[in-house]
Amino acid sequence: MKKKVCKSCKMFIEGDECPVDKTSNFSTNWQGRIYISDANKSEVAQKIGIEVKGEYAIKCR
Repeated sequence: MKKKVCKSCKMFIEGDECPVDKTSNFSTNWQGRIYISDANKSEVAQKIGIEVKGEYAIKCR
């Protein structure tokens, strides 16, 4: 089974609500993934606007 991704913040979700932006708008159509372990120290996270550690999809439809 494919993982669900929040369409607005692109974070992988296991429940029924996104913990970052509190929405329930998900997609199972995604490509690539990135894991941010420390959003404050990561240059990649700062460039793409991620503020919470976790696993994110690179592209989501």
